[in-house]
Amino acid sequence: MTELGPVAWPPAPIRTERLVLRESEARDRAAFIELFASPEVGTYIGGPRPRDELERAVPGVPGRRPGLFVIDLDGAMIGVITLDRRDAERPGHVRPDAGESELGYMVLPEAWGCGYAAEACAAEACAAALDWFANALPSEPVVLCTQTANDRSMRLAAKLGFTEVERFEEYGAEQWFGVWSSVRSVPMTGSCPAGGSRHSLSESRLVR
Repeated sequence: MTELGPVAWPPAPIRTERLVLRESEARDRAAFIELFASPEVGTYIGGPRPRDELERAVPGVPGRRPGLFVIDLDGAMIGVITLDRRDAERPGHVRPDAGESELGYMVLPEAWGCGYAAEACAAEACAAALDWFANALPSEPVVLCTQTANDRSMRLAAKLGFTEVERFEEYGAEQWFGVWSSVRSVPMTGSCPAGGSRHSLSESRLVR
């Protein structure tokens, strides 16, 4: 797992009260296409992609790479979580050598209407991924970057325990940059955003 360090990948499926975080499978292909074709999901991460383009580009088993978890509810994919090294050339860092691990997430709009506490789905999944990360790489901080206009993501960052480091302009919008440490407890409830950090949700890395 060169992106994150000396960690075995994939881990065993991570189970929460209602969700499973797991490696991607062929049955997830349609959901990956829905994520990138959705105008709601793409609002704060560069906009949607044409569906016909995605049908051609998305492989049979998309997102099969270290650091990417599928969020599974009742046997179906409702979103993804990513943990990747932040590009050293981008603004926003908490280590002198950069390369921090960065949390990203996307949730299908359909999940907003799921039968259980939809407002908690993204927080429950992200908290589980952070807990796994804290055990796998206990000395590593995790960062998150989102547009300040993305109210859901801002609320989620606060509920997960991210602390603001700075704000800056990038991609033509104000960005909020925060850091999380495993020494703080992470709540298991929060809002259910359609998109997270722009860095981690690059379609080329998700679908390859």
